[in-house]
Amino acid sequence: MGSSLALRGEALFNAARCLDCHVDTFRTTAYHPHAELRDQTIHPYTDLLLYDMGPSLDSTLEEPHASGREWRTAPLWGIGLTTAVSGGEAYLHDGRARTLDKAILWHGGEAEVSKQAYAALTLLQTG
Repeated sequence: MGSSLALRGEALFNAARCLDCHVDTFRTTAYHPHAELRDQTIHPYTDLLLYDMGPSLDSTLEEPHASGREWRTAPLWGIGLTTAVSGGEAYLHDGRARTLDKAILWHGGEAEVSKQAYAALTLLQTG
């Protein structure tokens, strides 16, 4: 049952176009100084790029070369272990979202389309 739930979640993640920013697979460089890290396939679920996330996530936290509305795509690998590792749930750059649902619904700006797709999928699941 767990694997079918994971596959359903993956399908919804893809349908909402979350992969546009939360890229699932990368390959590390062949030139890393540590041989064990060369040419490795990793699944970080991030593209490591900055995006304007809209006024809802505007912040006064300073980051070089980024406005308060710009945030680097957070890696999602290991997110299922958040409660076990941290003792609770706190998402987004400042921990303001107490659930993944809230974190997704706070997306805006360049992620508005994905947020709306997620909201529509959520309504289909509950409606």
